[in-house]
Amino acid sequence: MAVPKRRVSKARRDKRRSNVWKLSAPTLVRCKQCGEYTVPHKVCGNCGYYNGRLVVEKEED
Repeated sequence: MAVPKRRVSKARRDKRRSNVWKLSAPTLVRCKQCGEYTVPHKVCGNCGYYNGRLVVEKEED
């Protein structure tokens, strides 16, 4: 339900409209095997390595 305009203070209204609520970009790290950027603690989508071990076999094109 809507609230009358005079009941919401300017500070409260402006806090709600501020850019504080935007999402931040994900953290990226370089893969030790291929150098591709990937999300930390996940298998590299490019080469299939995680923590220095081959986890997913990738087909060579």
